[in-house]
Amino acid sequence: MSVIEPNQDALSAMAEQNPDEPVYMLNLLKYRDTAATGFGVDGMSGREAYQVYGRKFAKLNPRFGGEPLWMGKALRSIIGDESWHTVILVRYPTRAHFVNMLADPDYQAIAPIRAAALEDSRLVETEQLKGLA
Repeated sequence: MSVIEPNQDALSAMAEQNPDEPVYMLNLLKYRDTAATGFGVDGMSGREAYQVYGRKFAKLNPRFGGEPLWMGKALRSIIGDESWHTVILVRYPTRAHFVNMLADPDYQAIAPIRAAALEDSRLVETEQLKGLA
């Protein structure tokens, strides 16, 4: 099952849980072979379209404070059978920064480019453990 859009129940729970705490978002991305049409990225590969989204996002990001900590090429799943193209770990200063970003009209204007680029994705909210698990 392909998943591109946020789960609204999970987003609401995120907004209510420690909104002033930092949050680390794990992004798993699988690009379309060809981007969906009608979003200004017609004829591009999914990867190329996601790069367009990334450049537009970089211009907005100072307002939201997202700090990419790590980005790399996904090679293979050792446990499980999902396959991904790219993995990105982004730190936001607070959960509120992330939630506000998704609601921001300027972000919403570029979000369709992300959706046009991706065949599938996962976005996992995480927080750093304090001490050993």
